[in-house]
Amino acid sequence: MVNDPIADILTRIRNAVMRNLKEVRVPKSRMVESIVKILEQENLIEGFTVASETTGNQAELVVNLKYNEDGSSVISKLIRVSKPGLRVYTGYKDIKPVLNNMGIGIFSTPKGILTNKQAIAEKVGGEYLCQIW
Repeated sequence: MVNDPIADILTRIRNAVMRNLKEVRVPKSRMVESIVKILEQENLIEGFTVASETTGNQAELVVNLKYNEDGSSVISKLIRVSKPGLRVYTGYKDIKPVLNNMGIGIFSTPKGILTNKQAIAEKVGGEYLCQIW
């Protein structure tokens, strides 16, 4: 049982990128699946599938990581902003671009898991989950 599934998925992806792995397995949940879908939409990963075999009772997602032609990863940094001990909530007027719009911020909003650009367009704020670039 993991206390913070978002930090867990970010750490698993970070570790897989440092080892130049093609894919990484993460425990499946609705929030994790939403975050992985955003990564796919933003072209930070190749794609993902639901693993056919499971470990224990938990289903897993197989995330296919994306690399440039020179072998460097498309993802260079993953930062967890809101933590279980210190939640960070942001209104849509206070949402700032990540790395001059070179990266994305991911928010948990009443309209679902959204990027910073989507949250501003929908005019909705929420919990600031993480930054990725």
